[in-house]
Amino acid sequence: MIPFKQQDNCRICSATNFEHFLDLGFSPPADQFLQAEHLKEPETFYPLTVQICKDCNLVQLGQVVHHEILYRNDYPYESSTTALGKKHWQEFADSTAKEYNLTSEDLVVDIGSNVGVLLECFRNNGTKILGVDPASNIVKIANKRGIETWDSFFCHDTAQKILFSKGPAKIITGTNVFAHIDDLHAFMKTILSLLTDDGVFIFEAPYLGNLINLLEYDTIYHEHLSYLALSPVVFLAEKFGMDVIDVQERDIHGGSFRVFLARKNRYSINPRVAEFHKKEDKLNLADFNILSHFSDQVIKNREELRKLLFELKSSGKKIAAVSTPAKGMTLLNYCKIGPEILDFATEKSSLKIGKFTPGMHIPIKPDSALISEKVDYALLLAWNFADEIMDNLSEYKNNGGKFIIPIPQPKIV
Repeated sequence: MIPFKQQDNCRICSATNFEHFLDLGFSPPADQFLQAEHLKEPETFYPLTVQICKDCNLVQLGQVVHHEILYRNDYPYESSTTALGKKHWQEFADSTAKEYNLTSEDLVVDIGSNVGVLLECFRNNGTKILGVDPASNIVKIANKRGIETWDSFFCHDTAQKILFSKGPAKIITGTNVFAHIDDLHAFMKTILSLLTDDGVFIFEAPYLGNLINLLEYDTIYHEHLSYLALSPVVFLAEKFGMDVIDVQERDIHGGSFRVFLARKNRYSINPRVAEFHKKEDKLNLADFNILSHFSDQVIKNREELRKLLFELKSSGKKIAAVSTPAKGMTLLNYCKIGPEILDFATEKSSLKIGKFTPGMHIPIKPDSALISEKVDYALLLAWNFADEIMDNLSEYKNNGGKFIIPIPQPKIV
């Protein structure tokens, strides 16, 4: 297994016409949290650079870390840990079931299904369900919850096994998965092989427009291979005889979009698609001047955040990080925020408590440590769920604790 490779050809159009615009240095995989006994072992860091294909305008990483490294090793992400997330998945399933008249005969397959929160919502709508996920520890949790989930990467062989045992899928979903796929051409062929003739593939991903305009550079990490806008997705769909039949903006994860694809001419195209194209054209997301300015602002954010934290630490304040999402690991490693600044990080996920963050090796404790260890300032790494997290930690705030939100500009609340 080659641990990583250079991305020399665009994964949508195969061109080699790239312009690099952002370098976040070297970082370990964002979800590889460490046990104490592994802290003295060598840790592998990989380059984290971003480039744009000048032919189809797909923004993508300059390097690809092998998927076995990213997903097979004690994967720590659970998709069900926030009330906002649960509400989002329920709306997703309810609206899809209504729009496409799903019945008890219809199969919904979720790629990268995690612990099965979305599939549970589809099951509540009366459909048949199946999850596919390569993280063995997460698959065990899903199956224990009663959500049938196969321990596998989504590939041709897996799709054929599904067809043989379950039949074709009316709906295939991929929430925060499509941007993780390296070989998009093989992926699209596999999607088409598994869909019914009137089937719909629906994916959600962070939207490039929000990433650029709101300085969400911490969304960039090795699992996220592509940073998606509508234009390159339409280009890809057309290559495989599909239409983008709908697109919807969603607030989750700092601003995402939900994209619906089906075989050409099977459905009328929602007017939202043309409207989204017009809005996207005005953003000029492929303009290299805009991308270069984004890169400059990233550097400025790092300087401002480090300055704020060092000033607080120098004045004797105790600082901890709250929540340890993958995006937070990009922030900590790029900004070089380590144990000399943060006493510890806190979590409510049992999959992370007791471990150490990748790269910076910050110990992770339960959220209750914010109060018991009298933390003055809490750096909110999951800023995209800021309101909910701060509400959940109201006792900490009532005791005089303050939060630091790092993106898009560092601020104390």
